[in-house]
Amino acid sequence: MTEITSINPTTGQPIRSFSLQDDAAVDTALEAAAKAQRQWRLVPVSERVKFLPRIAATLRAGKARYAEMIVREMGKPIAEADAEIEKCAWNCDYYAEHAAAFLADEPVPSSATESVVAFEPLGVVLAIMPWNYPFWQYFRFAAPALAAGNGAILKHANNVPECALAVQEVMEKAGVPKGLTTTLLVDTSKVAGIIADDRISAVTLTGSTEVGSIVASQAGRALKKQVLELGGSDPFIVLADADLETAAETAVKARYVNVGQSCVNAKRFIVEEAVADRFADIFVAKAAALKVGDPMARDTKIGPMARGNLRDTLHGQVERSIAEGAVLRLGGEPLPGEGFYYPPTVLDHVKPGMVAFREETFGPVAAIIRAKDADEAIAMANDSDYGLGAALWTGDPARGRALASRIEAGAVFVNGMTASDPRYPFGGIKRSGYGRELGVWGIREFVNIKTVWIGPAT
Repeated sequence: MTEITSINPTTGQPIRSFSLQDDAAVDTALEAAAKAQRQWRLVPVSERVKFLPRIAATLRAGKARYAEMIVREMGKPIAEADAEIEKCAWNCDYYAEHAAAFLADEPVPSSATESVVAFEPLGVVLAIMPWNYPFWQYFRFAAPALAAGNGAILKHANNVPECALAVQEVMEKAGVPKGLTTTLLVDTSKVAGIIADDRISAVTLTGSTEVGSIVASQAGRALKKQVLELGGSDPFIVLADADLETAAETAVKARYVNVGQSCVNAKRFIVEEAVADRFADIFVAKAAALKVGDPMARDTKIGPMARGNLRDTLHGQVERSIAEGAVLRLGGEPLPGEGFYYPPTVLDHVKPGMVAFREETFGPVAAIIRAKDADEAIAMANDSDYGLGAALWTGDPARGRALASRIEAGAVFVNGMTASDPRYPFGGIKRSGYGRELGVWGIREFVNIKTVWIGPAT
């Protein structure tokens, strides 16, 4: 394989082909990153963070072009693409303000010493990123990693090469030191060798659980730190005392944002039986009202899925779930015509063990599940290989807080929609991965947490 081709999912037609870099080009990039990082780590944090507002300003100045690029390569509606670029800029602003405090030495109380815990960079981090948020996934890692003194090599998904190169363009326009951040266009078969290279100190991956297992194995053999943000089958629990109208409206957004193609989308809607019929009716009506169409239109809510094979996989999951007894309430068939469109789909009366319950459905398909009470709802929520995010809706927030402690997930949102936010740690447990991004916890993932013990003068 010597090149990759970007495909427009709205039309199914090629956009442009890109030549892949050979081993010599990869070696040059790794050497440049290692050299630049050795200098960058010596720059005080107060100076490093000055680059972050420049990156934010560059993103905002180019937002229209970058958002259109996202739509063209992976199909999300333009309003969501705009929001993605703005969120990247917000993340840079956040770390510009807080990174110095997050990385400040922490004194260790002692009567005999003035010892501290210091937070020092690890080196160059390989970022293996997915196509579903082609800018956000990178910048949520890169802003804290660069502030911490690390370098970054990006290996992006091969269906978003324009976005991958645009990320590097942003860094160059913002004046980030030459070589410190680099985008590599390489075949997936090259990744293992890059991970093993001594100039790479750590790896971060956002992607499927299957790919995460492979990357973890490769990094583990090289004894390199990893952060893995993997798949999810997030539960959205609705108790009988919840505001059903608001819960259902939020549930539709939580399921269908980004055309349902996010690991942190709500996927399993677990509702107490007493209100399940009413919730399902409201949910189906609101999902049916979502406009499917051209993702460049401002009122479109559902664009195409990113690739044809992803649509085929999703449709297979729908068909198998129906064969197992799920009731199709809405959608359920690929849309005819050009592009990779799949309509908002609702499967009702889904039960544990069915495909739509146990597998991650990466696309616009919702599974409504009935539980006899809150205890069974939580047991169903936890009956999953995944543990990324969860939502719980109740008219009693104090009860929600108590129940949240019983839910197995990296985040629980009570009366809200699960989402990433620069201020809070983001990541999962079980087969959803390990490690955290964002907040103080994210910036400290790729640092050497060093004890500096200082004895008395002699």
